[in-house]
Amino acid sequence: MSFALLPMLAFLCYLTATVAVSQRLYHADGPRFKLVFSAATAGIVLHMLALSQAMFTADGQNFSLLNVSSMVCWLITLSLTLTALRTPITLLLPIVYGFAALVQLAVGLLPAGAQVQHFEHDPWLLLHVVVAFIAYVMLIMATLYSFQVSYISQRLKQKTPLQPGTVFPPLMQAEALLFRLMLAGTVLLGLTLFSGAIFTADWLAKHNIHKNVLSLMAFLLFSLLLVGHARLGWRGRVANALTISASLLLTLAYFGSRFVREVLLERL
Repeated sequence: MSFALLPMLAFLCYLTATVAVSQRLYHADGPRFKLVFSAATAGIVLHMLALSQAMFTADGQNFSLLNVSSMVCWLITLSLTLTALRTPITLLLPIVYGFAALVQLAVGLLPAGAQVQHFEHDPWLLLHVVVAFIAYVMLIMATLYSFQVSYISQRLKQKTPLQPGTVFPPLMQAEALLFRLMLAGTVLLGLTLFSGAIFTADWLAKHNIHKNVLSLMAFLLFSLLLVGHARLGWRGRVANALTISASLLLTLAYFGSRFVREVLLERL
């Protein structure tokens, strides 16, 4: 099976899952979960196969912007799919599967870049990168959960009954999960910043400084929100604003410089 075919097949599977869950999101019987999870599982497997072929080459590990974006997308999609088997997060599934479909479409249509690494020569760097990605995935998942918490809270305040077939977790349970996930992601992000500052010789180099400053700002915002929630009971709009702001800063830190270097500067 050719490399170009795998992401397009994954795109079709994710698209099927997106349509299947969206069409019956508020149906009295709920979505057809067997179809949704079958299509999503097929998409995740095909996505993984395409990603492994693209990233692990004979010359080393290709950590181009497109490959890294696809890997982060795969981790988020896999994590939320597994979570959805036990926790009612149906509202988030069209967003996750729809975005995964778009990423696979981009992988299939856009030219592949090259950013070869040799992590086998530096296992500590590999560990640092893995922890950083896990932290990012956890914090983005927390951001997605914050949308669900905001939606549930809004419906409760408006005393608007949810449509039949709509299944959401209790507000306090959803909020507790959100902040537990955010705490774990923030701790891991702090570890990556600390280890990077201690063990990376070029941590303050020109090509790294803005990434580290933005990551540190995101860490401080997430930490502020966690302290504010624990001590002052911050939630609602304040929590959403801080969560989204911190996630945007972290996304700019992880992908901003790579986008400028690999996309914009390549065209000049």
